[in-house]
Amino acid sequence: MIPNNNPLAAKDLVATLASRGRYSFTSTEAREALQVSPSASKLALNRLTKQGLIATPARGFYVIIPPEYRSLGCLPAEQFIPDLMKLKGLTYYAGLLSAAQYYGAAHQRPQEFQVFVQQNRGPLRCGKVRVKFIARKNIDYVPVRTFNTSRGALKVSSPEATAIDLVGYPEHVGGLNQVATILSELAEEIDASVLAAAATTAPITWIQRLGHILELVGAENAAQGLKGYVSEHAREYTKLMPGGDKDAGPRLREWKLVVNADLEPDI
Repeated sequence: MIPNNNPLAAKDLVATLASRGRYSFTSTEAREALQVSPSASKLALNRLTKQGLIATPARGFYVIIPPEYRSLGCLPAEQFIPDLMKLKGLTYYAGLLSAAQYYGAAHQRPQEFQVFVQQNRGPLRCGKVRVKFIARKNIDYVPVRTFNTSRGALKVSSPEATAIDLVGYPEHVGGLNQVATILSELAEEIDASVLAAAATTAPITWIQRLGHILELVGAENAAQGLKGYVSEHAREYTKLMPGGDKDAGPRLREWKLVVNADLEPDI
């Protein structure tokens, strides 16, 4: 809560919060601190927005923009997503390319910050910042790690969960060739036993593909822990490349996988 014993001017509110290390607030908090009507509070916040001092990634949610991020027109996504998700009461984690970069496994910073949530949500735009939300079943059971940012703690999928999601959502990272490239860089961070446990959070078809791709990029140790899981749970063959010809390509018995595409990772 923002102390409001005495009414604050809008700029004073922003300065007070920033001095306390807080870089987000709600429209309700602002109105109470300013001690004005909702319309007057909105006008005051709009003025600060036009001045580039604050931005609003989501309705009723504002972020303070330090000088170093004025050209961005917003805080970086990793610095406000934790507060926004807490405000919305949503379980989340940063995943795919956004997670891979925390483990040194992304060639370049992704153009959008990728966040997994329980149900589909529309994307966010805040200045030059883009946030893509992706629905993930069993999100409560996906293993995550916590990384400290300059504005707070961010939940990020573990290396093992990141590997699984990369194979499950190849359309969000540039296709399976790109998935294989990232997995080759991520492999040394993967614990085989943890990966086998994380496999229970995903469809078996993802695990069949993941095992083969890990072997393809030379991460046999990581793949080894998945073979028993696939043997026990895979009931039929699946295609390496979804949508392709199921009968075009060799069949890998250990993965119950039809290799209907030749992957060319950039290793």
